Amino acid sequence: MFGLFKKKTEKEKLEDQYEKLMKESYKLSHTDRTKSDAKAAEADEIRKKLDELDAKES
Repeated sequence: MFGLFKKKTEKEKLEDQYEKLMKESYKLSHTDRTKSDAKAAEADEIRKKLDELDAKES
């Protein structure tokens, strides 16, 4: 209840986007492998951004 109006941080937004892309990639892997690979590549780019944010915080 207290976090109802709390804005997400950049890291949380990227993590949500990464999870969404990975789920889409998994679903597509059953029907269209090339689209699945494209989604996985997008997710990989998001993961790299997350790693950069983690490195800055350390």
